Amino acid sequence: MASSPESDTSLSVQKATRSESSQAKKSQHAEEAIFYMNCRAAYLAVLKSSLENIKSKEQLSLVLQQAGRNPSQKTVNKYWTSQTTTLNFDDFCTILKQEKPATKTELLEAFRKLDTDNTGCILHDELYQVLTMRGERMSRDEVSSILKQADFNCSGKLDYNKFCDFYMATSEQCCKTAREKLEVDSRLRQQQFGSQTETSSSERITLPVSKPSPRISRKTDHKVAPAKGDSRTPSRPSSAQTCKTTVSTTITMGASSHRNTKLIEPDAMKEWQWAQSKGCFYLEEDGEIISHKYKLRLPQRSAVCITIKPLNVRKVEGKSCPWLSVDTALYILKENETQEHLQLVSFTEQQNKEMFGWKGELGSGVYWLLPFTTGCRLKKVKPQITGEAKLVYRGEDGDLALTKEFRAALLDIFETIDLDGNGLLSLEEYNFFELRTSGEKCDEEAWAVCKENFDMKKNELTRQGFMDLNLMEANDREGDPSDLWVTLLSLGYNKALEMTEACPFVIDVYAEKCKPRIKAMYLEAGSWQLNRAVCKSVVNKGEAKVMDGCENIIIYTYKAGRRITSVIENKSENKVIIHVNNEQSKNCLSSRGLTVFAVEVAPKSMMVSQHVMPLNEQEEWLYNCVHSLVR
Repeated sequence: MASSPESDTSLSVQKATRSESSQAKKSQHAEEAIFYMNCRAAYLAVLKSSLENIKSKEQLSLVLQQAGRNPSQKTVNKYWTSQTTTLNFDDFCTILKQEKPATKTELLEAFRKLDTDNTGCILHDELYQVLTMRGERMSRDEVSSILKQADFNCSGKLDYNKFCDFYMATSEQCCKTAREKLEVDSRLRQQQFGSQTETSSSERITLPVSKPSPRISRKTDHKVAPAKGDSRTPSRPSSAQTCKTTVSTTITMGASSHRNTKLIEPDAMKEWQWAQSKGCFYLEEDGEIISHKYKLRLPQRSAVCITIKPLNVRKVEGKSCPWLSVDTALYILKENETQEHLQLVSFTEQQNKEMFGWKGELGSGVYWLLPFTTGCRLKKVKPQITGEAKLVYRGEDGDLALTKEFRAALLDIFETIDLDGNGLLSLEEYNFFELRTSGEKCDEEAWAVCKENFDMKKNELTRQGFMDLNLMEANDREGDPSDLWVTLLSLGYNKALEMTEACPFVIDVYAEKCKPRIKAMYLEAGSWQLNRAVCKSVVNKGEAKVMDGCENIIIYTYKAGRRITSVIENKSENKVIIHVNNEQSKNCLSSRGLTVFAVEVAPKSMMVSQHVMPLNEQEEWLYNCVHSLVR
């Protein structure tokens, strides 16, 4: 039967759409391959192998420079925290995705803000003052090393157009040199994306097949046998032999009903002793999430209940509260003789509406409470703000004053940073605020100056004192709100004074037989201790599937009320690269921000593949994920 013109047109449109979709996917895969190749080139310019770990801040800085970045000390400290011991290649790739190289346009815009006369030059004295006094401060020696370069300095001035050209050329040369080294070295060329390093025949390894634990569900029991008559030793480890190396997981989740689990009986709760602390998740410019981390002390063995939930600060009519939908969790770790070996006790798995909690018995001693959010809901979004809220104004007397909207935002900030909830800011609490907004601490001497100039009670800053402190900052700049906006943006506010990139939370600890004590210790990014705890919790609680024919690779999947987490374990002696495909999932948000991506797992290790949550909690959602070994 002949087709109609309409049906022919429809088929043509469908074919064109499919072709465009296919081209887009190919382009995405090509970009990913180039990105990982550039990552490897930079990594191998400093380290001998992509399996070798970064072991110091200095190495991390060198590798980032080889990738064309110019990391500040603050940037390096963000990824190399007090609890960091090593970073692997996959960690480095994640950092590069977050630390985008500065463009010439961005650099020029920054300089032009200082060049008020639009001359194209900045006086050395002014540059000294700006770079050594504002933001992340440089030393005078560091600034001098820039100003000594004859190529872009003359007569006590810096030609910032020439400096930007020099900076971009140097950055590109670092990347080019690393790529050329990768191409020239034949040994390094073999470490291509997804492949294994070749070895001599005497060094070839065939990994022993490990027996899966009884709790692991396997799709098949057969192994891939070599072709008849082929007795050659494989040139690649068994985990990378040609075989059907995929694991598919499908889970259908109903619409959220906010499971109501009684974490603690109301009658018993009245008799238990209680401690509380607030904190906050902050979203960095590069997408990294940092938060407070806590020590919990129990003087004796006791039944306890620990909960975490978003902090419900004021609600302004007509404005949304996106942080209230952010998922929160706490991982409870027992401190041993050395902090490097914290033991996972449990995590807040029970849910009561937006609250998550854990009930159980803990022995006396010191515990770490590590807050966690998947990043599915707390993530960067494109701003749709056209205007900018007004922060200060001049009254009839000519004096500066804070606007009503800005005062309201400051009250919310005060509520968030007042960790113990006593209505006052101690020096310790204020320093968490200072570290977040300026990267520096306020010492005892500076605090004494604050005491002389701002309202305090019992050596702690009051709400009014905090308001006056911000007003003083506005007066110091003669009404210019630039520094005030730096503070607000670092605390998760947008230009409409909406908190969109932060999630304040509150932790409650109840103990039946003793007085619990909780104290915030750090404000930093997720540590390797937290990552290890997340992985172990998924391995302990989730369903495990072994890859067919590749029994050293196991995919664990854990599902909670409104979260699914998958972890990849690599038991082999070789690194593996796993391709992850979520294209068949529906109504899902992935923490990776991508539908298709790849992760590299080091030998004898495990790592989180992704966290997934529903896009719309009021609707059913389908998790359909395929993990494949890249050969």
